[in-house]
Amino acid sequence: MASEPIPADTEPPPAPIAMPRIVSVAIVGTFIILFVGVLYYARGFFLPLILALLVTLAFMPLVRSLARRGIPPVATAILVVIGIGAGAVGLSILLAEPTTRMLSEAPQIIQQLRDRFTGSGALSRLVEASEEVQAMAEGTDEPGAPQKVVIAQPGIISWAADTLSGIGGTLGATLLFVVFLLSSGDMFLQKLVRVLPTLSDKKRSLRVVHDVESEVSRYLFTITLINVGFGTAVGLSMAALGMPNPVLWGVGAALLNFVPYLGALVGMALAGAIGLITFPTLTMAALPPLAYFICNAIEGSIVTPLTLGRRLELNPVAILVALAFGGWMWGIVGALIGVPVLVVVKVFCDHFDSLATFGEFLSGEPVADPAHATENGTAGDSAQAAPPRIAVGQ
Repeated sequence: MASEPIPADTEPPPAPIAMPRIVSVAIVGTFIILFVGVLYYARGFFLPLILALLVTLAFMPLVRSLARRGIPPVATAILVVIGIGAGAVGLSILLAEPTTRMLSEAPQIIQQLRDRFTGSGALSRLVEASEEVQAMAEGTDEPGAPQKVVIAQPGIISWAADTLSGIGGTLGATLLFVVFLLSSGDMFLQKLVRVLPTLSDKKRSLRVVHDVESEVSRYLFTITLINVGFGTAVGLSMAALGMPNPVLWGVGAALLNFVPYLGALVGMALAGAIGLITFPTLTMAALPPLAYFICNAIEGSIVTPLTLGRRLELNPVAILVALAFGGWMWGIVGALIGVPVLVVVKVFCDHFDSLATFGEFLSGEPVADPAHATENGTAGDSAQAAPPRIAVGQ
């Protein structure tokens, strides 16, 4: 059967236009800048949403497991939110009195530290010299010099109250998002599977989503338990040494441990500062930061590597960048969730060939020697098999 002739006025489809690489890079860079700007200026919306997504990833395997046993996702979501809310309220009640007392005593603590360091010796003379230089620079020693008007800033208690109220509002919005995200169950996953064209794409999407959920859930629960144990150890150590507010020390250490490197430094610095005004001798004052350091060393070099393994190790440079970026964008809460968000990104990148380079940069695993890897049939010290990667577009 002869094919029908093609009409003369039919034009062939236009050939795709190949853009120069610099244009593609400029478009991607512009999109990233605009996206970061939106995240920053709309942080009141995006911060609770990202927190809710992290909580959803952590609890979605539980919701799916209970759904297979006949418990509706809505009931599980409500129970999860009630548990998180009750824990937050109970923790707030427990810490309200010692936190208020510590904030009210903060000016006296700062003055005691200053008196302790500037009471005598070269440091005292250095402080006096710096004050004299500042007075000369401002011209306050000259007769008839104009007086400087200083606007009083809010005190530390007002700042703490504003910060806590902001965190409370963020937590409330987060729990509201969590209820809807968890109660939806597999609705979004089902819609994703429905719109994919081929059966192989549907299977890949299911595998990727389940792998990401299981790995992220395992990481979040494991690191939370580790930090709770670390906070308990620090609190007991401070109580044994006679430090004030050991419960506050334990909770603070657990929260600070979500911020790698910087959290430990801040905790040891605070322990040293409070130790200086609590104990009469420098030897006794050095014991609280030393105890904090020992607990952190055991946790960082023994407990966490044995529990999490090498699979989810992160590049220290990437961690510091995530902490700085999260703290700049969303403050204290952003610094706390910077590393968990980085873990989510790494786990997602590990499943796609096109993102493998970025995932390798985020990884903290050492680069294996090719000869050693060929000889032993493994890559370095990583004994666990890497997740199957998907070539986008295949």
